[in-house]
Amino acid sequence: MSRVMSDIEKLIELLQPGSVVYVGGSCAEPHSLLDAIGEQGGSLAGIHYIQQPLGAVNSRDLSLLTPESTQRVFFMTADLQEGLKAGRVEFVPMHMRAIFDYLSRIRIDVALLQGARDREGRLRFGPNVDYVDAVLSSCKTLVIEENGSYTAPMGAPAIDEARIDLVIQSNSVKPTYPVAKLDETSEKIGSLIADLIRDGDCIQTGIGAVPAAILNNLKDRSDLGFHGGLMDDGVMELIANGNITGANKQIDRNQHVLGMALGSDELLDWLARDPKAEQVVFRSANYTHESTVIRQLDNFVSINSAIEIDLMGQVNAEVAGGRQISGTGGSVDFMRAAKMSRGGRSIVAMTSTARRGSVSRIVPTVSVVTALRTDVDIVVTEYGFAELKDESLKSRAERLIAIAHPDFRDELRTSVS
Repeated sequence: MSRVMSDIEKLIELLQPGSVVYVGGSCAEPHSLLDAIGEQGGSLAGIHYIQQPLGAVNSRDLSLLTPESTQRVFFMTADLQEGLKAGRVEFVPMHMRAIFDYLSRIRIDVALLQGARDREGRLRFGPNVDYVDAVLSSCKTLVIEENGSYTAPMGAPAIDEARIDLVIQSNSVKPTYPVAKLDETSEKIGSLIADLIRDGDCIQTGIGAVPAAILNNLKDRSDLGFHGGLMDDGVMELIANGNITGANKQIDRNQHVLGMALGSDELLDWLARDPKAEQVVFRSANYTHESTVIRQLDNFVSINSAIEIDLMGQVNAEVAGGRQISGTGGSVDFMRAAKMSRGGRSIVAMTSTARRGSVSRIVPTVSVVTALRTDVDIVVTEYGFAELKDESLKSRAERLIAIAHPDFRDELRTSVS
């Protein structure tokens, strides 16, 4: 008599040596599927994983999950350092819009993605869909972890259940992200940037203390729009308060477009149940990061962070101390789109120092260039803002030195004299 295979056994059978396996990243990682693969130990080998991980969420080095395996990533995290040193982790510098196209044209044998039921019982992706459309177009086999620990956002894409090859039920961890804690410096930067945001602007922000402080200072603005890669609790509050309405957007009017939601339990519950959350629309990176889309939005303000910026205005957002700690990400996609928007502005925000004040973030020359000097309009630190648009190299240097930490200004002046 033949034995009926369990769902986990079916999953393991799909993973043959040499298989290319895409794994959902950030808050859409299918934890239970990866747990099951890891428990197989040496019975699985030689798998080529692809993922865009996010620190504080994706703590697994997939290259070490199964013997003789590799992992291709577009972001680096501290948890990948062992695999990187062993030559099993490959970092690829690529902007998010280009990553989408890359994933849509390569061979993907198996895609491991996360889904959940919405409040009406329909299965949806989320709360991260950055590359979902690309992966669906190229993967041979689709495996969904149906996570029962949360309710899917109503604005996330519905899953065509006929397209699924295998569904595995789980009650895995909730896909949350730590809410940033504000400090005096981030509050100062947030206040300065908020002064640059006008009623009716369409904004894009990142994650962390400075973006959270910016959003916290926009509670007296009206009819803001939102179009970005991600939203957090701060964006939720501005939508709930009526500050972000999308009423002035030239496209997607009255909608808030994004690729993922990163935040608290409260954010997940709000996205699943609040009527205002039905205006939040999840789209893949070929829409959220596409310049021909964003250029249609007047007064698009891109606000991104940096590890360091040099006196020409070049930005390093991924390497610190000679080590790759992040990735190129989507910031440059948004910077360049902002330059194409009528009335758009590209803003870089950062604290003036790192390592408890011992290192200046404004430097003579960056160690690696993530964004070109032509991509940035305004730089903001806790000491003010420097407008670089239309300025000469000499003027750029002077303006950037003026917002550097006072302890480093003389040294920076010497470097350009």
